[in-house]
Amino acid sequence: MVHAPNRPPADAPPVRINLYSDTQTRPTPAMKDAMMVAEMGDEQHGDDPTVHALCDRMAALMGKEAAVFLPSGTMCNVIAILTHCRKGDEVLAHETSHILHSEGGTHAALTGVQIMPLKGPRGMFTADDVRAGIRPKTRYAPPQRMLEVEQTANIGGGAVWPLEQLNAVAAVAHEQGWATHMDGARLMNACVAAGIAPAEMVAGFDSVWLDFTKGLGAPLGAVLCGSAEFIGDAWRWKQRLGGSMRQAGICAAACLYSLDHHVERLAEDHANAKALARGLAQIPGITVETPDTNLVFFDIRETGIGLDDFQNRLRSRGIMISGLGGRVRACTHLDVSAPMIEEAVATIREVVAAA
Repeated sequence: MVHAPNRPPADAPPVRINLYSDTQTRPTPAMKDAMMVAEMGDEQHGDDPTVHALCDRMAALMGKEAAVFLPSGTMCNVIAILTHCRKGDEVLAHETSHILHSEGGTHAALTGVQIMPLKGPRGMFTADDVRAGIRPKTRYAPPQRMLEVEQTANIGGGAVWPLEQLNAVAAVAHEQGWATHMDGARLMNACVAAGIAPAEMVAGFDSVWLDFTKGLGAPLGAVLCGSAEFIGDAWRWKQRLGGSMRQAGICAAACLYSLDHHVERLAEDHANAKALARGLAQIPGITVETPDTNLVFFDIRETGIGLDDFQNRLRSRGIMISGLGGRVRACTHLDVSAPMIEEAVATIREVVAAA
């Protein structure tokens, strides 16, 4: 039986410092104002000017021909694979990728593809790893159709793929005649951290999407980009999976606002993540992975506290944090300030000392 997400206990204190995920961000008052004055139309009829403005801007930002507005990043991945692949095809992706770990088995249930997991440190693999995964072209093997990467790599610690490595793995895929797809949930974090323009970062990829509900702070929405033909086919899959969002301009306006106001400030989140990592590294029993961007992973096994217990102790003090793959994950975002980081470190120090 699948259960709905748990609600916090009735006596739980309010969350004062939310390090659980950058998906926990709330629209700012100015973003809400932009949403309230947005021009709207029927997206299905192609007459929502704000959706058009967002898609045109995203296509230009990513150096692609066209784009489509979708409710979520997971839907972008599903539609991209449905568009690039046929049932029985194989997709190559990292063993910790979102499409393998966090999409509810969708690609077995709906897309009909199988996924070959590639190994590599910090959520990344090399061109040689891709070459090692190439199957002989015989009737016994599934047709290999697509290579997928995640930028940044979430379970890899928010790691940023170096541009040279991205281009190298994409080149091997294209040599084989495969499509290339980038899960760009936190792509702007990577671009800001590396100082590389989005179009340059994604030049080797046939399709890419950006999530607006993480560090960019919008309430919903992601945009999938690619060639005009690809987006035309993607729209058919959007229709099959639920259709348009009708007066979607109210949501697209939040995404446009985030592009104008919330991209450069991602550097603040990265600075806060580094400050958090430095503070945690000074607490006995905690081992911290140096963050590239806004995700801080750390190991608490030597403290003697279990992961669930650790989360509960912090939650009782108004701090929410996540666990992932046996590690603790703290995520900085626009609702987390530098003073909050200092308080979180002090509280974690107290929790560990009390144990």
